[in-house]
Amino acid sequence: MRAAIKMTARSIAACGALLAAVPALADQRTRSTDWTLTLGVEGRVLPQFEGSRNDVLRPVPVFSFRRAGTPQRFRSPRDGGGAALIDNGPFKFGPAIKVKLPRKESEDVALRGLGNVDWTLEAGGFAEFWPSDWLRTRLELRQGFGGHKGLAGDLSADLVVPLTERLTLSGGPRLSATNAAAVSPYYSITSGQSAASGLPVYSAGGGLKSWGAGAQVSYQIDPGWRSYWFIEYEQLAGDAAKSPLVTQRGSINQIQVGIGITRSFDIPGLW
Repeated sequence: MRAAIKMTARSIAACGALLAAVPALADQRTRSTDWTLTLGVEGRVLPQFEGSRNDVLRPVPVFSFRRAGTPQRFRSPRDGGGAALIDNGPFKFGPAIKVKLPRKESEDVALRGLGNVDWTLEAGGFAEFWPSDWLRTRLELRQGFGGHKGLAGDLSADLVVPLTERLTLSGGPRLSATNAAAVSPYYSITSGQSAASGLPVYSAGGGLKSWGAGAQVSYQIDPGWRSYWFIEYEQLAGDAAKSPLVTQRGSINQIQVGIGITRSFDIPGLW
């Protein structure tokens, strides 16, 4: 664990140095700017795998685009990376992607006999609606490619409360749902896996996957730099919660805590 913490700390420090250098390079190459790119890195303590009762510290990359000259938009730690290609005041629409890390049998004794699950790229879109300046709702729908080939969706709402000009408190409820193809690689137990692991055969179907809530405190250091601290809790539900991997070797309670830093800067028009 200490080695993992040291490695993650070095990764975050290296990314921070890179974030500081990239804007200067971008400014040297362009005279006009059409987009604002936000890059960042988080250090997250999160479950070793979906449904795990053990935690691990990992670095997580952050990125998003917005039209140059538009206000910096609120971002939750649960949001996928993307760009608001359509930004009409309270309504925002655009592409969204998430990357799911591979699940390796060797990383936790609870996974022995279950085999590996490859990397997954989830690509799709998001829609945001701001009923007021202090409330954001967001829906993401993404199709998986790789480790799972199913459909995943996230629905969230956040109260966004500026405490000062630089300090903002936010938080609210979350829901996640998937179809069978998205949940099965992580929670189903085939006959072969059952024989190798000792867990009973189980077939996980689609539906509600989890519900929970999250909170975040963010601090705008200057117009470009932002730091934040967050906690996210989700309770597995439906077939995911009933999986023998969870009931016998894991936990339905999944908690993530972390810190992050981002840097926003203008870049030339991409299209």
